[in-house]
Amino acid sequence: MNIVMIASECVPYAKTGGLADVVGALPVELQKLGHQVMVVMPKYSFIDGERFNLRPFLSPLGVWMGDTLEWCAVHVTDHHGLPVYFIEFDQYFNRWGLYHDADFNDYLDNPRRFGFLTRAGLQLCRDIHFAPDIVHVHDWHTALAAAYLKIWHWNDPVLGKAASVLTIHNIAYQGIYDARHYPYLGLQWINFTPDKLEDHGRINFLKGGIVYADMVNTVSPTYARETRTPEGGYGLAPYLNDKGENYIGILNGVDYNRWNPETDPMIPMRYSAKDLSGKAVCKRELQRRFSLNVDANIPIIGVVSRLVTQKGLHLLAQAIEDILNNMRVQFVILGAGEKELESFYSSLPARYPGRVGGYIGYNEELSHWIEAGADFFIMPSLSEPCGLNQMYSLKYGTLPIVRAVGGLDDTVQQYDEASAAGTGFKFWEASPRAIYYTVGWAISTFFDRREHIQQMIQTAMAQDFSWERSAGEYVRLYERAIANKQSSKG
Repeated sequence: MNIVMIASECVPYAKTGGLADVVGALPVELQKLGHQVMVVMPKYSFIDGERFNLRPFLSPLGVWMGDTLEWCAVHVTDHHGLPVYFIEFDQYFNRWGLYHDADFNDYLDNPRRFGFLTRAGLQLCRDIHFAPDIVHVHDWHTALAAAYLKIWHWNDPVLGKAASVLTIHNIAYQGIYDARHYPYLGLQWINFTPDKLEDHGRINFLKGGIVYADMVNTVSPTYARETRTPEGGYGLAPYLNDKGENYIGILNGVDYNRWNPETDPMIPMRYSAKDLSGKAVCKRELQRRFSLNVDANIPIIGVVSRLVTQKGLHLLAQAIEDILNNMRVQFVILGAGEKELESFYSSLPARYPGRVGGYIGYNEELSHWIEAGADFFIMPSLSEPCGLNQMYSLKYGTLPIVRAVGGLDDTVQQYDEASAAGTGFKFWEASPRAIYYTVGWAISTFFDRREHIQQMIQTAMAQDFSWERSAGEYVRLYERAIANKQSSKG
């Protein structure tokens, strides 16, 4: 198959979350299976062209947006054997951030920016005569590709046979914008209706993508079920339920080339399930680096997260001091986000010296150190479409403590005190109390049933969440999308 992925971010060029990890890893696995894949993304001004060997590819590329012809340029680089094309258009992508400014205010022209990216990706296919069997788009940013294919390109010699697949990484973000942007998108007013692109008088990018896509998926089976409910669908559950069997969940994979304690170049000492001595070294060095009391017999709980409500970090904030005051435990916290949470977590090391370490911001090396050096890793998310850190933690023998939602529920097996089976500790209630008691359960297991911890570590490190498995599921998804496309043409 010929596959084009159009996305707003991709590792290692630009990243805010798991979307970038998927777009960076899945195409590589698909190409290994014999498919021809290309990726299209913005050329943000912060992307280091020299570091990533970006080369001029095509200039100019003309893109019709409504009645306006926009001219841009295209650069290209090689990403593990496949081409990644970067759309250069300074008016939209010469910015501080991907979606918002330094004060976390969304750019007011986001609907135009990403509508343009989407059309530019399709136009690039036409200009280079790459006839895709699949146009795979991600989240609201590029969801409108499904609509463009059906409204404008249904009989196109290059794009006419392409089936569309939309992957929802987080349904809470839908791309809802004022209708004044609609003419620029060029999707015809006849389609601005409640059953298609209109949402209470505004444009809803994600809704339109769901309606028009040949197949829709999200990033875990449990999240697929949750988003079909009024509580989990954020208003889009009726449209997902209308898709029937054409909406499924496929669990994200892990790039074990980057996240593997046996080969990880960033951690103090490598280790494996057969020889965990290196993990003890990683724990000691983590304690030293964060000025914690160096003691192998004190369990460390790690946090690597955006410090936002959705991740449940406000609930942990309400429980963490009771935990510290009543349990023998240390915390290492890495993250950034809501200013109130940043302020709270940054104050803890001074108030609990030797017991809490923190870093406000993001640091790739530190995230690897925490995964390798901690004993437990906590994710108290209110919702979690898939989650990757719990899967990283399993590979590093760092047992997850998670709220059983979305991909967290799919990937972590509950500890059984009778048999020592399981790979982590799960709770269901979204409350500080549930966090407190589940952490207490994990800590008591660490001190009182150490042999169970060792057995769980072995089970955890044997789990396989490789992209090779997930890629095969995506191929089957593509085949269904193509069949749906063909059947809709009669």
